[in-house]
Amino acid sequence: MTQAFFDLVAAVVIVGALGVVMARSTVYAALFLIASLLGVAGVYVLLATEFLALVQLLIYGGAVTVLLLFALMLTHVRDLRERAPEPAQRLGALLAGGGLLAGFITMVYRTRWPRDNGTITSIDFNTIGNALFNRWAVPFEIASGVLLVALVGAVVIAMQEEGEHL
Repeated sequence: MTQAFFDLVAAVVIVGALGVVMARSTVYAALFLIASLLGVAGVYVLLATEFLALVQLLIYGGAVTVLLLFALMLTHVRDLRERAPEPAQRLGALLAGGGLLAGFITMVYRTRWPRDNGTITSIDFNTIGNALFNRWAVPFEIASGVLLVALVGAVVIAMQEEGEHL
């Protein structure tokens, strides 16, 4: 049963990732990104790290994707004329992608992967909550402030492009 669930989740992640790269519409690419991130949350569930699965759903599947959609809506992507990449750009992208793939394949085969020892190590939510709200509260608030400033900046830039002023 676990293997079947992993196969399903892996297929969702791969199809979602391919959809992000191959979709013509940025909105469809964002929807494929959500599907891929949901699949990653499923992998976290299989690893018995429910907190990471929850964070994956809430932060990446929700907040980051919504922020990405806001950025896409505020920047006038449709106004940009479509042009095909130059042949030199395609060759460079192909070489970079091939090099990255070769590096990943080399890493997978040269890494000594630990084997399952049959025990599950779990940390309760209270310990994680205490660490987040005591030790990491200030960095968390700084990160949320940076995201808020970026969103306000995108709105201001979009309004200036439209000719509107605050």
